[in-house]
Amino acid sequence: MRLLFRVATSLLVTVVVIYAGIFLWTKVLHPAEDKLNSDDLTAVVTDTSPQASEAPTQMTDPTQPSDVSGIWKATTKSTLGYRVKEVLGGLDTEAVGRTDQVTGELVIEASRLMAATFSVDVGSITSDSSKRDNQFTGNIMDVSTYPTADFVLTTPIDFGSIPLPGVQLTAIATGDLTLHGVTRAVTFEVTTEYASNVIGVLGSIDITFADYGIANPSNAFVSTGDTGLLEFVLAFER
Repeated sequence: MRLLFRVATSLLVTVVVIYAGIFLWTKVLHPAEDKLNSDDLTAVVTDTSPQASEAPTQMTDPTQPSDVSGIWKATTKSTLGYRVKEVLGGLDTEAVGRTDQVTGELVIEASRLMAATFSVDVGSITSDSSKRDNQFTGNIMDVSTYPTADFVLTTPIDFGSIPLPGVQLTAIATGDLTLHGVTRAVTFEVTTEYASNVIGVLGSIDITFADYGIANPSNAFVSTGDTGLLEFVLAFER
């Protein structure tokens, strides 16, 4: 009887220690990064680097609209990645992976966004777990076959006015998203901000894995739902 009690106690302690370790790892030591938001958008258009402060700047009247017409190219200030809900050891967590390896451009005429594209190097997306990253680039996204994810705007966007520096404008974007070799039409909200000769674009796209031929990434240790979020803050300069 005593032996049975000791075994049961040992098993209980082991379970408690395992769950405590999972909680400490996921909630304290490695909590998920916050969802990209309007503060991140403002940050990408506010360049405080020494190089920027040394460069000559064009003085503008903050009460007057800026001339933003032209072709704008994506820069490495951009951030794009995924967010997927996970259940690890019975605890709800979020997997977040991100990269700055984004290319693309905007074509703007006054208050109208006439064309927009972006492409991301999927293999460069990393999270806080190398094991997750290996699964992501291998079995899940198969980056050797599908190295990039791409978006092309299919309908021009009229923001209604030429933006004042520091003012955020919101609109609905419609385009084609190519992920895992599958192209589908998507519609989502975007927010833009202009300052310091940089245009920032904030947005997110809901992804249903099956729509893009992506197998549910659940395994013996972690279970996930059937959906995820593609989120981004992109920075463009002329």
